[in-house]
Amino acid sequence: MADLATHPVGQPLSGGGASFGTDGIRGRVGTVMTPALALQLGYWVGQVLPGKAPVLLGMDSRTSGPMLMAALESGLTAAGREVWSLGLCPTPAVARMVSQQRAAGGLMVSASHNPPEDNGIKVFGASGAKLSRTQQESIEAGLRGEVRPALTSCGSTRRREDLLSSYSALLEQSLEGRRLDGRRIVLDLCWGSATACGAELFRSLGADVTVLHGKPDGSAINVACGSTHLEPLRQAVLAADAEMGFAFDGDADRVLAVDGRGRLVDGDHILYLWGADLADADRLPEQRLVATVMSNLGFERAWRARGGLLERTAVGDQHVHAAMAELGAALGGEQSGHIISADYGMSGDGLLTALHLAALLQPGETLADRLDESFSCFPQRLRNVRVPDRDRRKGWQQCDALTNAVAAAEAAMGDEGRVLVRASGTEPLLRVMVEASTQEQVDHWTDHLSDLADQLLNA
Repeated sequence: MADLATHPVGQPLSGGGASFGTDGIRGRVGTVMTPALALQLGYWVGQVLPGKAPVLLGMDSRTSGPMLMAALESGLTAAGREVWSLGLCPTPAVARMVSQQRAAGGLMVSASHNPPEDNGIKVFGASGAKLSRTQQESIEAGLRGEVRPALTSCGSTRRREDLLSSYSALLEQSLEGRRLDGRRIVLDLCWGSATACGAELFRSLGADVTVLHGKPDGSAINVACGSTHLEPLRQAVLAADAEMGFAFDGDADRVLAVDGRGRLVDGDHILYLWGADLADADRLPEQRLVATVMSNLGFERAWRARGGLLERTAVGDQHVHAAMAELGAALGGEQSGHIISADYGMSGDGLLTALHLAALLQPGETLADRLDESFSCFPQRLRNVRVPDRDRRKGWQQCDALTNAVAAAEAAMGDEGRVLVRASGTEPLLRVMVEASTQEQVDHWTDHLSDLADQLLNA
């Protein structure tokens, strides 16, 4: 890949640049994510975003963040844009402040739940939503050299860390006066973006907070902590006799929880509980929720039994967002804890979600009480199969032996189970998920299909 010091801004990179996945551009620092790529990406984002308003820029705690931030700033200012740098902040802070400050757009330097050696760049438009596919394709065309650069006057950079306080104030206001006085809550801040304001937010609302992994540490972000490793949170909740605990991912756009008994409260449970609260208050149009194909059958059946509608989309928050906008839905999200509320900016926000889940409880009521009243999950298991060959991974459906095996599994389980096989949009993995009425069926078909996929696609 070209060197930042010698590569002309606006000119194509060797290898053709990069393309947007399900959540921006993401990969290993030094191979996929380089200063040269960030420079060119910043420039072409600056060209594609309309108007002359500032562009916001934030990052998580990864050690490579400042390097990529500097390169993005250079590219954006080379495109003539004014850049406002928020520094360390949650991804949803960038999205919310873009909308509040009427900025042209925003970029977040983060690889979300990926390990510390990875990084990525997420791009938002003027509404605070992810860029449209048309805008993404225009940026990709620039990276490939299919568009002539139009260098203009140089832009400028301003430090705007003060906007983090505005973001926190918006979250507090969203509770409409509800507080968390006396609630014993454990927060796993994952050494990441949530450390910028998470503990302060909960304490300002009266919660008795215990913090895990509470300082920014780019070498430890997501390592055996946060929303992908819940055991430390579970143990801390039980040890502290807390009512609940919340674990965020590296950039705090999603959250998972545990109740006071240490039980998982995933995105499906959060959608059910928050959705029921909104429906009871007549604030959920048509009692409609939007989820993805990964959501549990137990959740779907319980929500429909309650009189609600559940729409399913492909995996990825942009698909949930698009369906919510089309259908006028107020709430949607993913099982992984990426929850989107139309009332509060249509951007996944782990801190917002955690606050609202905690605040919907009545005095004397616990999260465990609510969980008991929600639904029982069908046994479900997800197994990742590493498939380095991108064409084989993305085109797995062209493998007749594998698709026939999937069809046979679905026929055997009938209405009491399902199979979902999909290529990851962020990692070289084929994800095989099986859900059924018994754990025995789940384990049998998950192992059978995963082993077969490994054998056929990596031959």
